[in-house]
Amino acid sequence: MLALFTPLHPITQAFVATLFTWLVTAAGAALVFWTKKVNPKLLDSMLGFAAGVMIAASFWSLLAPGIEMAGQMAMNPWRTAALGFMAGGIFMRLIDLYLPHLHPGMPMARSEGIKTTWQRSTLLVLAITLHNIPEGLAVGVAFGAVAAGLPSATIGGAIALAVGIALQNFPEGAAVSLPLRREGMGRWRSFLMGQASGLVEPVAGVLGACFVLRMQHILPYALCFAAGAMIFVVVEELIPESQKTPSHVDLVTMATLTGFAVMMILDVALG
Repeated sequence: MLALFTPLHPITQAFVATLFTWLVTAAGAALVFWTKKVNPKLLDSMLGFAAGVMIAASFWSLLAPGIEMAGQMAMNPWRTAALGFMAGGIFMRLIDLYLPHLHPGMPMARSEGIKTTWQRSTLLVLAITLHNIPEGLAVGVAFGAVAAGLPSATIGGAIALAVGIALQNFPEGAAVSLPLRREGMGRWRSFLMGQASGLVEPVAGVLGACFVLRMQHILPYALCFAAGAMIFVVVEELIPESQKTPSHVDLVTMATLTGFAVMMILDVALG
């Protein structure tokens, strides 16, 4: 896999990697062709696994390299990390505050963001799209950082991040398409709506890579920014959604630990 990515331009690397993460989202959405629903315990466990992956990726693939890179560039490491991390969280809070969206399983009265007359299906897609913005951005920034030539950013680490993001995208695709199918929408339309939530990742990935390539002096901030944005999604959405059924909490907690361990192994082994 390293041999396939190394000759490519960093922007192309980011595009290919995020195209892969989108394809896994589409694979999750494709479950709608075989069933109208997934066992709630299994779906909650998959969301918990996704949360664990994102927490581990935020540290090993983004925050730790950003702190190390800040030191290599004669910046104050703790200040750089804190400012970038909090800026990422605030950015996602602003999007969450204004972008109309509805989390799976919630009634229309619980929709968030600016009130609109948009259909429930559109709001469901936008909720998962909200998750995918920081994920695509993180992958793009990681590949852009490799081009800077600093030892703290490696092609293996960037690939590990993309693989981890792809793993946790599978349940996100299913979390859109299956509820739509249960509500009476056709299989193909449910699938198309589910996979559409991942289309933002290649866009965010390319933008992230372009941004850091043009402004390499803010690379440490960009990495920490992506970490803050991902942690916001985990704490504000993934963990609450995965643990909304009290009887599933212990299983979901173990799934979260498993996701963390898998991403940690990927990052340490490949990075």
